[in-house]
Amino acid sequence: MRLALLLASVALVAPATLLAQTAAAIQADANGELKKLFHESDEEQLRLNPLSAIFRGDMRYADRLGEFGTDAYYNASRAAAERDLQRLRAIDRARLTPTNQIAYDVFEFQTLDTIESLKPEMLALTAVRPVDHFFGFHVFYPGFASGKGAAPFKTVQDYENNLKRHRDYVKAIDVAIMRFRQGMASGVVQPKLVVNNVIDQLNLQIDQGVEGSTFYLPVKAFPDGISAADRTRLTAEYAATLKDGILPAYVRLRDFLKNEYLPVAREGHGLVHMKGGDKLYAYLVRNNTTLDMTPEQVHQLGLSEVARIKNDMEAIRTRVGFTGTLSQFFEHLRTDAKFKPKDREGYLQAYYAIGKRVDARIREQFSTIPKTPLEIRYYEPYREKTSAGGSYEPGSPDGKRPGVFYFNAYDLPSRSLNGMETLYLHEGAPGHHFQIALAMENAELPAFMRFGGVTAYSEGWGLYAEQLWKELGMETDPYQRMGGLQDEMLRAMRLVVDTGIHAKGWTRDQAIAYMLGNSSMSRTEATAEVERYIAIPGQALAYKVGQLTISRVKAKAQKELGAKFDPRDFHAQVLMTGALPMAVLEKKIDNWIAARKAA
Repeated sequence: MRLALLLASVALVAPATLLAQTAAAIQADANGELKKLFHESDEEQLRLNPLSAIFRGDMRYADRLGEFGTDAYYNASRAAAERDLQRLRAIDRARLTPTNQIAYDVFEFQTLDTIESLKPEMLALTAVRPVDHFFGFHVFYPGFASGKGAAPFKTVQDYENNLKRHRDYVKAIDVAIMRFRQGMASGVVQPKLVVNNVIDQLNLQIDQGVEGSTFYLPVKAFPDGISAADRTRLTAEYAATLKDGILPAYVRLRDFLKNEYLPVAREGHGLVHMKGGDKLYAYLVRNNTTLDMTPEQVHQLGLSEVARIKNDMEAIRTRVGFTGTLSQFFEHLRTDAKFKPKDREGYLQAYYAIGKRVDARIREQFSTIPKTPLEIRYYEPYREKTSAGGSYEPGSPDGKRPGVFYFNAYDLPSRSLNGMETLYLHEGAPGHHFQIALAMENAELPAFMRFGGVTAYSEGWGLYAEQLWKELGMETDPYQRMGGLQDEMLRAMRLVVDTGIHAKGWTRDQAIAYMLGNSSMSRTEATAEVERYIAIPGQALAYKVGQLTISRVKAKAQKELGAKFDPRDFHAQVLMTGALPMAVLEKKIDNWIAARKAA
């Protein structure tokens, strides 16, 4: 309408002025349409995924869990993505501002990927395996609803919303059983190893009973302002929901998996042993790296990185005066008591001390620091055995709920003090905490860029953050530097082992042996890692591929800009537009280099 009015007034305006006004109107129209698309798409995603809204502090849908796993959910998600793509393609990208062109590219990449993942032939390989021991709902949801997670427990309404979500959770468990049965009928099933791990996790939660349950924690710590009568009522309702709803549902799922599903689950661990697994793994490689790489290319990249890092490890072995072989040095690091944490509390406080040292130097490398505070915790007992060495849980966009760096204190004699600094750099500052919090706090970004994720970017950034050890004054102790190399080696080995398991048919024991032979990881750590790759194929490939891309574009910027290169500016370019696919990130940095050279 605005354009029509402008064109109708052509005789009243000088030609040059008219052209400028028309061009401005066209650009404003294109950018306005893009903003509208992003907003409406985000609204639909929040409606379909209520927990995502809660993580943002948006309580409009806090009384529901959503219909994840149902046909209605998948159909609605696919239809929404197809509509979004059609609307996006109708917008002239050339008319957009430079920042919105980046947003256009990211949205297009993510929407195309969503459509591919929701094709019926792909869902036939994924939806029928709804639970694993790493990303299953039963692993995530208890912590979310514990009073210590993202779900708020400040008002009576918060407590009642949680009860309503619990009812949806029971339904979701039964939907999972239905999906598993479909997989049994089609021959697409989980490995026995994954099923046994899930059964063990369910048993741990069932054995908690009612008052010992993680779900019961909110009624053990009511906030001020909730009346005695409401406390009594809610405590009874929480107990009844557990006794009559969640725990029986857990028993149903556990008994189904044990008695019906486990006997037909596959023996082979990798997707190469699953019907349609080769097609699925090829997609997962592309999805997690955001690059058009084959499993064999990833495998060979991993082998070359392992060899390179091993040479650096040999240099550390020589530096500390260890006279044995590298394998013997690994065993020394693996077993010597001086490298082991003594207790959980001391372990926790040591991480906080590392954080203070990083904070003292961080502004030398970063111009913007997150407002969201960072908290450090060890994993809860119900999930620590099968969890990774560390992870990050985002805070809230307003900074009121802190981001949380979780570390694993299970089987303390198997843990190492040597990897603490590098793990903090990855999960805390300037790793995931900076990467996620800075995006969320940037209200100028569209929501999908503030709150969305691209695994190669996010995990690549975490590993890249580890590489800043020297600039931040960390790993001055050779054993901590060895810990840094250990973590980099872990990410390199992942390229070899993940592809080995899912494309080459490696066994669990073969993969564990490879990791023990090329690092000082304990058997407990190596086992948890390998079983993670078995449960969530492809995800572990993102770290090294993403880090190598970020490091490569940084080296290019340093070379071309010379004295004009400022790491604070570079890091702002990488971080301040949220998670980007690797090709989009590289294009952005190229444009930044050109602009800086011209300045």
